[in-house]
Amino acid sequence: MARATPVPRPRRKDEYQIVCATRTAEVGWKNLVATQRNAAVNAWEFLTAHPLERLPKNHRLKGELGHVVSNGAVHEQWQHEMSNGARLWFYVKDDMVMLVQVHTHHPNETK
Repeated sequence: MARATPVPRPRRKDEYQIVCATRTAEVGWKNLVATQRNAAVNAWEFLTAHPLERLPKNHRLKGELGHVVSNGAVHEQWQHEMSNGARLWFYVKDDMVMLVQVHTHHPNETK
């Protein structure tokens, strides 16, 4: 019998792709999945479908945190709130959700 190989989740044509824009986000995402897998899956499903929908748990950050610069371009920075205070900070570029920071707990910057 052949070795079992995981099947990657296919992406719909109208879905956004989630990308780690920083090494910090990559490490944070791994930690989030390890500690809060169901919340990470729910966030993934929401962000791939409609990341710019304004809701109490999904909104633009305010003040200095409201923008992020990447490769000289300024982007609106958003926050997706999850259970236990976990937060995803991201911006959207074309069809990609660019994770900037992944917090497994409520970040001090927004308290």
